[in-house]
Amino acid sequence: MTLTQEAPRVATRVVSEKKQRREGLATAIMVGPATVLYTVMLVVPVGLALYLSLTDWDGFSADPAFVGAANYADLLDDPELRRAALVTLLVAAAGTAGLNLLGLGFALLVNGASRANTFFRIVLFYPHVLSALVVGFLWSAILGTTGAVNNLVTSWGGEVIPFLSDPAWATVTMIAVLVWAGFGVNVVLYLAGLQAVPHSLIEAARIDGATRWQVFRHVTLPALGPSVTVNIVLSLVTLLKTYDLVVSLTAGGPAGQTQTVAYLILWNSFHDARLGFGSAQSVILMLVTAALAFVVTKLRRRGELAAHQ
Repeated sequence: MTLTQEAPRVATRVVSEKKQRREGLATAIMVGPATVLYTVMLVVPVGLALYLSLTDWDGFSADPAFVGAANYADLLDDPELRRAALVTLLVAAAGTAGLNLLGLGFALLVNGASRANTFFRIVLFYPHVLSALVVGFLWSAILGTTGAVNNLVTSWGGEVIPFLSDPAWATVTMIAVLVWAGFGVNVVLYLAGLQAVPHSLIEAARIDGATRWQVFRHVTLPALGPSVTVNIVLSLVTLLKTYDLVVSLTAGGPAGQTQTVAYLILWNSFHDARLGFGSAQSVILMLVTAALAFVVTKLRRRGELAAHQ
């Protein structure tokens, strides 16, 4: 091959390499900020939590004392953590069910293009816009012992309803408020899923004589499989780390009966100045949350595949 014939190939290869370098640089520029943010906001805090969980640190002393797995051993003998774990699992299970049932139900009601549906979508989503602390204080003023509801009940000659003063009532009230404050997001996500359901399948089912329930059961619900999975996982993860609403609604009471694991972590870390022990609790909560999210996702995926077979 002559030099004249080789030159165009060399030039083409050089141009291609320059193009690849430019594309690589452009990718790095676009991905770089997100990578830095992800590292600073997630990787570094998780790594720091893992390190602190192996120490005995009050948050103020200069040198945390390394204690190895002692904090994790103490978790096994902590009755407060066991009680908080049960409360957290109850809140996560009942809350996830409530969020998704209400979310799907209202999404079906306000599905469709109309001014009334647009208005009701805004109303349903509005509680989620409020801060969880504000929501807790609001419902505390409504349902507290001297709140609006009990003042009305006692003025009619009734007895005070222990919404927040009885352990069982307080737990149910907390779950109800969490569902009220959060199901608007589920409505939006289910609405997005409903918009993706092929209208031709619904019309075909109706032509074949299917009732509304049969259309929902055999057409709409299977098509909503991915939306159901996303909603369940997001609801579960969010509820497992419930903290701020507990602070403003019940403050963990009565007698610590509504303390969640996230609330207990921050109480131990900052109120009791046991940052190492609190970090160990946070690591366990993180692992349990990841495991539950993984299991639920796998089970839902299997259900989706079975529904389409």
